Amino acid sequence: MSKTAPFYNGAPGFPYKTMTTNTNPPTTPDTASPPEAQPKSAATVAAGWLHTAKFLTTAPQLHFLPVLEVPEIAFVGRSNAGKSTCINTLTQQKQLAFASKKPGRTQHINLFALGKQGITDAVLTDLPGYGYAAVPKQDKIRWQQVMANYLVTRENLKGIVLMCDPRHGLTELDEILLDIVRPRVQDGLKFLIVLTKADKLTRTEANKILSITKLQAGGGEVRLFSATKRIGIDEVSLILWNWAHPAAQSAAATQ
Repeated sequence: MSKTAPFYNGAPGFPYKTMTTNTNPPTTPDTASPPEAQPKSAATVAAGWLHTAKFLTTAPQLHFLPVLEVPEIAFVGRSNAGKSTCINTLTQQKQLAFASKKPGRTQHINLFALGKQGITDAVLTDLPGYGYAAVPKQDKIRWQQVMANYLVTRENLKGIVLMCDPRHGLTELDEILLDIVRPRVQDGLKFLIVLTKADKLTRTEANKILSITKLQAGGGEVRLFSATKRIGIDEVSLILWNWAHPAAQSAAATQ
């Protein structure tokens, strides 16, 4: 039941009595102007930006990739490390990134455009998963070379997100990838290790693997992540937004 407004002088059932000799006409309250919209939080802005992601193109080889001038952020990782789930969670889209029923079988580079009002201001790149045992050795070697060439030569590459299942830690192939990108990271390339499936860890286990991975990251950032428990989503979203919008980040820092 909704509450009724309280009754004041002149309300039915109450005698009206003039209590003042003031002859000035009663003033009416100013019409309140609508409150200004509260500024969105940085995490909300980042989440809204990621939600604009849409399929751009797919390429079986590097020379099929379009030449782009906007910042590009690449997602890499072993097959079954939760890469597709992470991308879909960050973009709030269920099937943007394709997760093959047979890990390691998706062997194309997929690009997703980001940007509001139809203006692309960044691109997410989903690189094929690597290291799955069922994939023939020659395919493994070929795709490792493709990814290595991409990570070393892609001019507009702004940052790399390495997906890692914390229950297994960084594998030998992950370490090889780190060695490949280390020179570019030292030159300013952004780097983030996302420890997926963090909901499967106890707090003690999570803190331990977080500390170990930070030592292995070689100057990169590390974040725990879980799509199921909504862990780390805002943090990772904000990191990606800042990578793609360094000018906006600098302006915010000076305010």
